Amino acid sequence: MNRIEIEKKLNEDRAWLLETYSHLTEDQLFGDLTPSEHDPSNFWSALDHLAHLALIERNFAAMIRRHISGHKNPVGLTTDDSGAPRTRDQIMASVHAMTEEWQKQHHGKSLNEVVALGASARAVSLELLSELTDEQLEEVLPGAPWADGTIGGVIGANADHGRMHWKWAKDAGVLDHH
Repeated sequence: MNRIEIEKKLNEDRAWLLETYSHLTEDQLFGDLTPSEHDPSNFWSALDHLAHLALIERNFAAMIRRHISGHKNPVGLTTDDSGAPRTRDQIMASVHAMTEEWQKQHHGKSLNEVVALGASARAVSLELLSELTDEQLEEVLPGAPWADGTIGGVIGANADHGRMHWKWAKDAGVLDHH
């Protein structure tokens, strides 16, 4: 993806997400929806899914910045910093624990507060996008399993991530809550 395609995708999908969430009722926004992958007794709301996007977007930007600065393991999922491999179960357990911590920290915040979290994260992505060269956007981010694995693809994946979480919320019945 080139710079214009990335920015367009991020902006269009963010606008779609904000429009979609702005039509939900309080019950739809705050109701228990999906069991946590870390602790199934903890349920995520539609707003928790929206807030989660900000965490991942910030994490993606940090990974890219680590890569640009020469870090040998910028993503850090498949191996730890010592080079020891991690199993898929270990990777997912650490990811679920991290997302659970974020969810608990932001659970119960208003739609406006969660939108502000997302705006802040998106600002980080757009600032990063403005700093990268066209060549850097095409570089592979080592260890990145998202999109096509390039820096530009990973930045653009933030848009797809929002739609994926909306699908999960919809499939879990968010629109059935009244």
